[in-house]
Amino acid sequence: MPTEILMPALSPTMEEGTLAKWLVKEGDTVSSGDVIAEIETDKATMEFEAVDEGVIGKILIAEGSEGVKVNTPIAVLLEEGESADAIGSAPKAEAKAEAPAPAVAQAAAPAAAPAAAPAPVADGKRVFASPLARRIAADKGLDLSQLKGSGPHGRIVKADVENATATPKAAAPVAATSAPAAAAAPAKAAMATGPDANTVMKMFEGRDFEEVKLDGMRKTVAARLTEAKQTIPHFYLRRSVQLDALMKFRAQLNGQLESRGVKLSVNDFIIKACAMALQKVPDANAVWAGDRMLKLKPSDLAVAVAVDGGLFTPVIKDAHLKSLSALSAEMKDLATRARNRKLAPHEYVGGSFAISNLGMFGIENFDAVINPPHGSILAVGAGIKQPVVKADGEIGVATVMSMTLSVDHRVIDGALGAEFLGAIIENLENPMAMLA
Repeated sequence: MPTEILMPALSPTMEEGTLAKWLVKEGDTVSSGDVIAEIETDKATMEFEAVDEGVIGKILIAEGSEGVKVNTPIAVLLEEGESADAIGSAPKAEAKAEAPAPAVAQAAAPAAAPAAAPAPVADGKRVFASPLARRIAADKGLDLSQLKGSGPHGRIVKADVENATATPKAAAPVAATSAPAAAAAPAKAAMATGPDANTVMKMFEGRDFEEVKLDGMRKTVAARLTEAKQTIPHFYLRRSVQLDALMKFRAQLNGQLESRGVKLSVNDFIIKACAMALQKVPDANAVWAGDRMLKLKPSDLAVAVAVDGGLFTPVIKDAHLKSLSALSAEMKDLATRARNRKLAPHEYVGGSFAISNLGMFGIENFDAVINPPHGSILAVGAGIKQPVVKADGEIGVATVMSMTLSVDHRVIDGALGAEFLGAIIENLENPMAMLA
């Protein structure tokens, strides 16, 4: 029986994508793990691998098609001995058109495409399985949540269910299968907050303007940040840090590391200072998880990187265990690949805390928006020479940098946030201690 190849969810926030390029054609034989297409998500262009073996019987979605919903059939895979004539019963999906489809067609779609149903859910987590594996499991009465997949990224494929012993299949709660759609609804509503496009365009009738279509990244940024400001109780803590000792120490280290081609930035020291502060104040190393908090043990922190049309927040894992030179090299690599849209989803997902540094643009201070589920984010301004009162009471000049910690009050209270920010400042003003 023909198997539908579905549009995959290649990133945590992906609801639809662009089928950028097919790497196979109708009639080609593929094996599990073969790269068959390039798909553009809200964050990057990624390769899509086949999870079953067979022959590409028909391509349903042409390359270049935009707005293809996750779980939409994009091609049909034939098993050995099957003919393309068997595809007649397979539902043919189309990419989202500019004009809405007729109401009758929309209403009939669920009944016509039973094979495109969501994957099973176990304990609130999606079970990844190929359509053929799901169909065989249903016939044999297998509970997919009890099987271990041998396909790419642990996906359950045909061989896994054929070799499994039949067991009673637990009924999945209805609420569990509808959870992804329910979770996506607030984000879509958040992006649409404010006057609609027609209303705004009427305001500017007769004026010269250019209409800019939102790409996947900008839609995601709009939805997530609107949701963050509407649902997260932000409060802000502000302090200044004197950088003279750090600048002197940095110049000394860079002189010694020049032969190795290493040049440390102020941002590298900030990353290290924050990573160590999360270890010193472990209660601040936490995220919000709906009805509970998760306290992380490692210092996994995200760093905002500006790219054309949006931003990435690649995550440096175990930052407290890494040297300044290792942090510098990893950050340069992540930033370069972020700008080229080459990051894999696991490289920008996770972390409990983020850093957003606009100091290099001359911004003196600002308030950053928390990236859920993080508990806080540090906004870093420019280092500016200012008059200061020194410890001996004399007036002097120092390089002073403003820092603002945006905090989720559900996760971190005022005193805890102040302690955390104080630990960051202490590390930056005593940089040699970070190497101890």
